[in-house]
Amino acid sequence: MTAVVGNVRVGITGAVSKAPAGSTAPTDSTTALDAAFIDSGAISEDGVTLTLPDAGDKTILKMWQNGAQVRTLRSTSDDSPTISFTFLETNKTAVETYFGATVTQTATHGTFDYANTVPTAKAYVLDVLDGTFHHRYWVPAGVRASVGDLVYKNDEPVGYQVTIDCDVDPTTGINFRGWMTDLKTP
Repeated sequence: MTAVVGNVRVGITGAVSKAPAGSTAPTDSTTALDAAFIDSGAISEDGVTLTLPDAGDKTILKMWQNGAQVRTLRSTSDDSPTISFTFLETNKTAVETYFGATVTQTATHGTFDYANTVPTAKAYVLDVLDGTFHHRYWVPAGVRASVGDLVYKNDEPVGYQVTIDCDVDPTTGINFRGWMTDLKTP
């Protein structure tokens, strides 16, 4: 196979957008998102990491005679794919996602109450752009799985580190859907 260097992509820029679960899903990689999706703002220079789960467990069955392998049983992983990133902006979407809380806004401040409860699913869209090439991932049932420490220092920005589990959506039966303009018919 001949290498095509023009097919090498770099995640130059993009966005992480969030909406209530059940919001209208995107239909391709470039059409504007439904108004329910809110752009989360600046993401740290580390970008966004999409991690797929391992293949799952395997059990090798051997027979008594010579210990020869006769079969391999496989099971799918119980883990979900994840999307991890760090919000750099202190805004309503970042704070609500990080703390799993609802922010009430007034003219002078925003208020939220934190309680360690089970997080609820939200819809997420990850857009990644490299020039005219666009990758989009729609997560219909994203759940805040973990957060990093919230650190206040005088030599670095406040960052809200979040990992989102891409759970299987009961309506669509998928963890996420992806579109890539690179993969269109030549």
